[in-house]
Parts: sequence; C-alpha cells; structure tokens
Amino acid sequence: MDYQQFEALAMPLMIFALVAFMGYIVWDLAKRSKAGRYGTMVLFFGLGLGVVGFVIKAIIIGNVEG
Repeated sequence: MDYQQFEALAMPLMIFALVAFMGYIVWDLAKRSKAGRYGTMVLFFGLGLGVVGFVIKAIIIGNVEG
C-alpha cells in the first residue's frame, strides 16, 4: 500500500471520526447547558450545515475535475 492509497482510505475515515466527535461535543454541550429540545436542534443544525457544506464542496470539486 503506497501513500496515495493510504491517504485515500484514511482521509474519509478520519473526517467521519472528527464529525462524530464534534457531534458528541455538541450533544454534551446541549446536555450540560440544559438547552432543551429546541436548543439542541439548533446546535445540531449549525453543525449539520458545516458538514453539508463540506460534502457539497467535495461533490463540486469532483464534478469540476471530471
């Protein structure tokens, strides 16, 4: 396995792990601050927009590059 194959495999896994960890942080923040159902939804919506933006960027770059 060369460097490019390792990077192609490790990068999506590490990004998923980072997003999952950020989700845990947001959940813990909502729980500790007693944000309630609406506040928790708002916090996760903010995190979700960042993740969706990252995915859309990857799709657009993939389409532009061919």
